[in-house]
Amino acid sequence: MADITAALVKELREQTGVGMMECKKALQETDGDLDAAVELMRKTGQAKAAKKAGRVAAEGAVTVRHAADGKTVAMVEVNSETDFVSKRQEFQDFAAAVADLVLARRPADMAELLSLPLEGDHSVDQVRQDLVAKIGENIQVRRFSLNSTEQGILNSYVHHGGRIGAVVELEGGDAELAKDIAMHVAASKPLCVSADQVPAELLDKEREIYTAQAADSGKPANIVAKMVDGRIGKYLKEITLLGQPFVKDPERSIEQLANAAKARIVSFERFELGEGLEKKSDNFADEVMAQIRGG
Repeated sequence: MADITAALVKELREQTGVGMMECKKALQETDGDLDAAVELMRKTGQAKAAKKAGRVAAEGAVTVRHAADGKTVAMVEVNSETDFVSKRQEFQDFAAAVADLVLARRPADMAELLSLPLEGDHSVDQVRQDLVAKIGENIQVRRFSLNSTEQGILNSYVHHGGRIGAVVELEGGDAELAKDIAMHVAASKPLCVSADQVPAELLDKEREIYTAQAADSGKPANIVAKMVDGRIGKYLKEITLLGQPFVKDPERSIEQLANAAKARIVSFERFELGEGLEKKSDNFADEVMAQIRGG
């Protein structure tokens, strides 16, 4: 068998965009013949999948899975290029299988998840590449979260079609309250649970902006300081979960809702489909809000 050098593997990777291990395997199967390895990858669909990897995938689905004992919840975002593909059964089955795998194997990071076997000895990433070749769109497993609790309560909410997913952990309260708060998180997009969790640099920046705006009023410095403090207080209520008005009952804040149930909100996770990626302008949070108010 020919000596498969690192340089040869690197050259094949540059030509196809496929991972190093897959390139090495292809070269081993073709006895070091670079052209034959490229042809092999094209036949198996790997090279085709790699060519599509640079295309923006901002559609897809957020999928949530609960452990039978209710103490662990996995949430996964899998992306496609179009909403049409995200509705295909093959895509839905893949997203569900990945979420089930996260729940069962509890990977430490994305690299570990992608390397885990999903179908026989085929890894998550190999199955993903096969699906890309079959469907003809870029598909990516973008991120996952894994929330576990020993004494607390976990529940989730997924906006219809898997556009937004949210998971909430409580101490005290019950599963219904946790679901209501998860629905609120999906709709209102809080930055963090409480004011003490807001990054200091973010507050400093907001305070600087408010101070500059208030200074133009011509009011005395002590009045300006009070105006700025008031604006900061309002800002904190807008971005913290505890400070926000509950979407199902805006007369009460989430903090009041939790206190009435003698519950403490420990944490939350929120995934919005394609968040931060280039995509068409959709406001899924507004959709959730409209759905809640309509119901």
